[in-house]
Amino acid sequence: MTAPLDRDAIATRLAETGYVPDRDLSVALALMQRLSRPLLLEGEAGVGKTEIAKALAAIHDTRLIRLQCWEGLDRAAALYEWNYQRQLLAIKAREGHDAKVVEAEIFSETYLLERPLLAAIRQEKPPVLLIDEIDRADEEFEAFLLELLSDFQVSIPELGTVQATSVPHVILTSNATRELSDALRRRCLYHYVDYPEPDREARILLARLPGIDAALATQIARFIAKVRREDLAKVPGVAESLDFAASLVGLTDLREDPDAVRDALIALLKTREDRARLAPEVVARLVEGSA
Repeated sequence: MTAPLDRDAIATRLAETGYVPDRDLSVALALMQRLSRPLLLEGEAGVGKTEIAKALAAIHDTRLIRLQCWEGLDRAAALYEWNYQRQLLAIKAREGHDAKVVEAEIFSETYLLERPLLAAIRQEKPPVLLIDEIDRADEEFEAFLLELLSDFQVSIPELGTVQATSVPHVILTSNATRELSDALRRRCLYHYVDYPEPDREARILLARLPGIDAALATQIARFIAKVRREDLAKVPGVAESLDFAASLVGLTDLREDPDAVRDALIALLKTREDRARLAPEVVARLVEGSA
């Protein structure tokens, strides 16, 4: 069984994996483990919600099982399916045998295909179960999840109730494209993940890019914070800031090479309109304000 970690231990060990959490996130992760409750992470796309699940799996040295949600996702894709091809072959091979015996055989574990949710509750060592972008799934699927998130069990008509072998660490993420139900929220702890403040973003850059100059990391973090306050269609996330910073490793000050900064915007901005909004004079102003 994975021993629960306290807030400080989680913060330290996440930082060792390259994920630099703020205090509130460390508290949320500590409580989700102590209470064995799912944790709902909400926030803009790109703030690092999925990375939290990956880092949590790393610090527990356990498996990350991911269910990516989409409109139309159903039980078969999320929980289990029967291997119909093998069942048909088995039926054909047993022609003439007792029908009830054949039926019992083909609806057994041998012919069961695990999908992420079933796999997650049948692990000996608690995995991290990431239910990613739950807001993209239909409300019917959200309702189906309630039994799993409350009792950590699922029902398979042919096999009965399957109780969890171990309780997974469950993280749900949402980009808030639609409102989630009160029933789902009641079953989860909640934390809003915001864009990192410049100080924390600088520490993220230093953790992920060991070759970067510390003063440059601070300057880039301040620059990106200013970029996010511009009127952009796609606000850059943490992954974009890492690519932007990686493009500038070797500099010690953004003012050294304005052309390199403008070239690196290809990693930060994702639409033609946003490139136009950050004209060279705007970039120069933001760089100067970040020094």
